Amino acid sequence: MTPLAWTVASSVIMALIALLGATLLLLRPATARALILPLVAFAAGSLIGSAFFHLLPDALARAGGGLDIWLLCTVGFAVFFALEQVLHWHHHHSGQRRRERPLTYLLLLGDSLHNFIDGVAVAAAFVTDIRLGITTTIAVAAHEIPQEFGDMAVLIHGGWSKARAVVFNLLTSLTFLVGALLTVALATAINVSYLVAFAAGTFLYLGATDLVPEINKLGDLKRNLLNLTMFSLGLGAMYAAAVLDA
Repeated sequence: MTPLAWTVASSVIMALIALLGATLLLLRPATARALILPLVAFAAGSLIGSAFFHLLPDALARAGGGLDIWLLCTVGFAVFFALEQVLHWHHHHSGQRRRERPLTYLLLLGDSLHNFIDGVAVAAAFVTDIRLGITTTIAVAAHEIPQEFGDMAVLIHGGWSKARAVVFNLLTSLTFLVGALLTVALATAINVSYLVAFAAGTFLYLGATDLVPEINKLGDLKRNLLNLTMFSLGLGAMYAAAVLDA
């Protein structure tokens, strides 16, 4: 399969994961809550592991080292920080709640931009090396599963009908394909190792500042140990994949 074919296949997987969020509607609320945080912990580990064990080493190897790679990684981190400052659906004003309808639109807008950049990251990885693309897709998918559960919950609580929430959540996933195809089209005109480094920065931001704080809020030792175990499994899975690829 060509990098383009792999990229399109990964886009289909992301669309299916978006539909997976609809299964939240079939679960009891207590069951859904019990599943989400361990999945978030695994996603955090897999994103951070993918950045350190796959994306950065590959970008450094292809670029011959140098500060440029670290600079692009930092830029990726900073861009996602800026995006959250502008678009984050958590508004910290007093009295503002997640169920407010305007926040649901901000959520969808933020997800669309996030999925676009994920598409850029995955496509850049596939153009660089098919095995790198596969591990990057796994890391993104691990992050998307708990996010889709959470997004669906926010939309429903924000007053959306179940059918409308499913449709719009699926539509936001299509920006992944847009970013991916754009990256494949421009691959010959740009240094792909720079895109891989940029993607590493976004993965580090998502894992370390978005997901890890979510699993650090509990006071229950048993659940904290479960989340730590899942986080470690995410890291371990990415490390094992890197060792097997070596």
